[in-house]
Amino acid sequence: MSTPDGYQRPAIAGSGTIACGLAACVSTISEVRMLARSDASAWRAEEQAQKLASKLEGAIGSRIKVTTDPSDLADSDIVVEAIVEELDPKAKLLSQLAEVCPDADLASTTSSLSITELGLACGQPERFFGLHVFNPVTRMELVELCVPEGVREGVLERARAWCAALNKTAVEVPDKPGFVVNRLLFPYLFDAVRYMEETGLTPAAIDDCMRLGAGHPMGPLKLIDLVGVDVSVAIGESLHAASGDPAHEPPETLRRMVREGKLGRKAGEGFYTY
Repeated sequence: MSTPDGYQRPAIAGSGTIACGLAACVSTISEVRMLARSDASAWRAEEQAQKLASKLEGAIGSRIKVTTDPSDLADSDIVVEAIVEELDPKAKLLSQLAEVCPDADLASTTSSLSITELGLACGQPERFFGLHVFNPVTRMELVELCVPEGVREGVLERARAWCAALNKTAVEVPDKPGFVVNRLLFPYLFDAVRYMEETGLTPAAIDDCMRLGAGHPMGPLKLIDLVGVDVSVAIGESLHAASGDPAHEPPETLRRMVREGKLGRKAGEGFYTY
């Protein structure tokens, strides 16, 4: 199964922003199959992934094949799940994929859920690892690689080789809520929201201060819009459930924005209008 690129027949289960970005990256080295839930989501995913590939050096959009039939993934040697940040849907999908793809390594792009718990929930802990990529996937270099003890031989080596072939920097991280980046990042993002609530400053004012004063490439509120307000809430809830730390609890402003459909850049409106 091992190759210089780690995997030869990759598949991605999902059709959202992360899945499309990862598919575009994978198209630089091989064909890649994407699994969508419906014909409509498959059409949108194919269009978005190929659009991203057209802007990425070395990517070949025609290598991206989108399907709604899980059996089309049967001969895959890795399947990466990239759907909603909730344990039960992820575990259910991974369990189905494990049966359809009996020889494949299994991975998730989860940003906050326990890899050990998710592996047990899907019934395949020996085949399962965390492959946390960052949005926008075509531009962000880091992959947080979480490979728990007990995973079958060769998974770590294949995963590392695949990340290297994709021109990503893989950093092995512990199976802790939020891994490294989100564990450190989200208390800061949530504090920015609370500071806005407390002071009445505009999102632009807070973002300008952190961008121009701290040298950050993007302010915290614009970054929440990029990540997705709903995704940010889900990450915060996972962190808070594990730690009990009030700094990890999503602010009410974010919960209200989710109820109002203001999910950030992907929805056209969040703290900013797009």
